[in-house]
Amino acid sequence: MNRPPLVELPPELTGPVRSTAGAGKRASTDKDGASTDKNVDARFVLGIDGGATKTLAALLDLESGALYLGQGGPSNEDAVGRRRAVAALLEAAAEAIERAGIASGQLDAAVLALAGTDTEAVARNVRSARSEAWIVVNDVVAAWATATSARPGIGVISGTGSNVFGVGTDGRAWRAGGWGQLLGDEGSGYWLGIESIKAALRDREDSGPETALSEAAVEFFGVESVEALAARVYSKPLSKGEIAAFAKETARQAARGDAVARALYERGAGQLAEQVAAVIRRTGLTGRFPVGLTGSAFKAGAVFVEPLTRAVRELAPDAQVSVVEMTPVGGSLLLAMRACGCEQALGATEIARLLDQALAAQSSAAA
Repeated sequence: MNRPPLVELPPELTGPVRSTAGAGKRASTDKDGASTDKNVDARFVLGIDGGATKTLAALLDLESGALYLGQGGPSNEDAVGRRRAVAALLEAAAEAIERAGIASGQLDAAVLALAGTDTEAVARNVRSARSEAWIVVNDVVAAWATATSARPGIGVISGTGSNVFGVGTDGRAWRAGGWGQLLGDEGSGYWLGIESIKAALRDREDSGPETALSEAAVEFFGVESVEALAARVYSKPLSKGEIAAFAKETARQAARGDAVARALYERGAGQLAEQVAAVIRRTGLTGRFPVGLTGSAFKAGAVFVEPLTRAVRELAPDAQVSVVEMTPVGGSLLLAMRACGCEQALGATEIARLLDQALAAQSSAAA
């Protein structure tokens, strides 16, 4: 079977790139002396993380170190449709730009990382509304950038949905997973949520083991019984985000020792590891390389991270598996910095600090 990559890095993120704004551009050379024509004097970069639950934009002033946030609703086309997805992205971007007190034309680079099985339709609408220079990638590309500082390695997303993406030392890229809740999302918050509800139903009908997830589901969803929850899943129906939110309760019950909840994390880890294996094969990664885990599902901690780490190291004994602390929009900022040739201006640690600071300030203001 012919298997071209499902996701590729845009040329702006893989080789010599041009400024997206024109201001401050000057010629430079790479380590071999070749001209790169990058915008090494770039100042304003925009990154966006768009998911099934919310959209977060971050605009970074590289000169002052100031960071401005903007928010919008869900922007996963699979979850809310194209029109609402585009509106959420533009809303979040506009808010960040307004808070920075600049015009959109002053941006030196903009990278939007979007969740969803096919982001091209949303990308066309965004570029049409704003600029062809706005780079749109799948959210797993930003996760990879966050996990590896945009270097060879693998990024694993497990949030509302799941996805795996990696890039080899020769630039080969490969994605596995990311098919949405009906066809995939293994090991994601949604998968954990729906599998937990199924486990509660099997407990109810006595075809499966007893589990604390049964009582937890009744309380969490505010229903009278597990069978009432089943009816609600079909009649309301519950959204992808609502079901994924129940994964927090799965984590809580697993931490308390519930065997069924713990087994779900083992299964989810195994299925994600199968996707990591495909990425390793297709990218040719060997030796020491990072495998960064990002997304809300990994907040469950050791019950999820440890079995996944074991499974990955069976495939690649020297892989450096770790949970990525930086919020996903940081990956979009790192890619935007690469796109305008200023990826050395700030390190990943400093970007993570600025994002944490801005998010904390936003939470305080909202309280």
